[in-house]
Amino acid sequence: MAAEDVVLNLEGNGAPVVHNYVTFDSERLAFGGGYDQSSTQTFNLHNDLSNIETIKMYVKLRCPTEGCDDWDVFANVKVLDTESGELYEIGRYITPYWNDNSQLERGFEFDVTDFKSLLTGPTELRIRTECWNSKGYEVTVDFDYIEGTPDYPYYAVSRVLAYDDWSSSGVPYGVAHTFDLDRTVSIPANAESTHLRTIISGWGHATPNDSDGRGCAEWCYRTHDIKINGANTFQHYLGPLGCASNPVSNQNPGNWMPDRAGWCPGMVVPVRTDQFATSMAGSTFNFEYDYEDWVSNGGNGDAYYATSTFVVVKSNSVISKPTVID
Repeated sequence: MAAEDVVLNLEGNGAPVVHNYVTFDSERLAFGGGYDQSSTQTFNLHNDLSNIETIKMYVKLRCPTEGCDDWDVFANVKVLDTESGELYEIGRYITPYWNDNSQLERGFEFDVTDFKSLLTGPTELRIRTECWNSKGYEVTVDFDYIEGTPDYPYYAVSRVLAYDDWSSSGVPYGVAHTFDLDRTVSIPANAESTHLRTIISGWGHATPNDSDGRGCAEWCYRTHDIKINGANTFQHYLGPLGCASNPVSNQNPGNWMPDRAGWCPGMVVPVRTDQFATSMAGSTFNFEYDYEDWVSNGGNGDAYYATSTFVVVKSNSVISKPTVID
């Protein structure tokens, strides 16, 4: 007797295939003692991006035997864009006071899929921490290339603003300055998605303080505008993130619990993604980053906004980088 055919419908969620690449491995960054605040090296990363849906970057901090830096300092990771020769900031974080980020299993996590066109094959990376003593950190950076169906198979990215090397290399706030915050951006004709990616953190305790006693630009809550063709199109609110609930809480005796303006000690500085309502394909537009008005009275030092902005385009066909004219 012939066996009866039985059709079964099975559903489930399988674990995606992940390709892991360790780049910097316990690289010591410090100031003095024979160490440097930065390290630049080239690594071989994943070659075939056709089935890579997401790229995650992890930054693990460990304390050297002398202990970690006493202070919360500006730090970031950059990748070289070989076409322009510029280093693009792909992630920024503020180090914890006195300690590492061992309370996070893999350290700080960043979604760096926007830079997938640069994070392939031989890739030059730079890590930097603004440590001012010889203790510093041992820094490990690794990447997960996670298989799946990409939203679009082709990405391209260009720098719009890059005032992001140090906390105090940012745009001066509340005073006259010569930093250029206007750009002309042209989007390729085959773009099917266009967005801006910004990282911003304020530094300094300049006065006058706000009514709640907050100095600028580390503490003062502000709302900044991105103007597109002169119109306020996107807003960035630099407000409290809940520093006291940060899982990287082993920062005593540092002043880690009070809320800063849009960042916390021992935490990733958030990426602010601004998606255009249309693809912007073939268009040219004027961009301006407009910081909320405030005037320094010259007291208690200076204020700065370290700011990076990139324009990212995606397509179902091979796509060129947007053109940005300073």
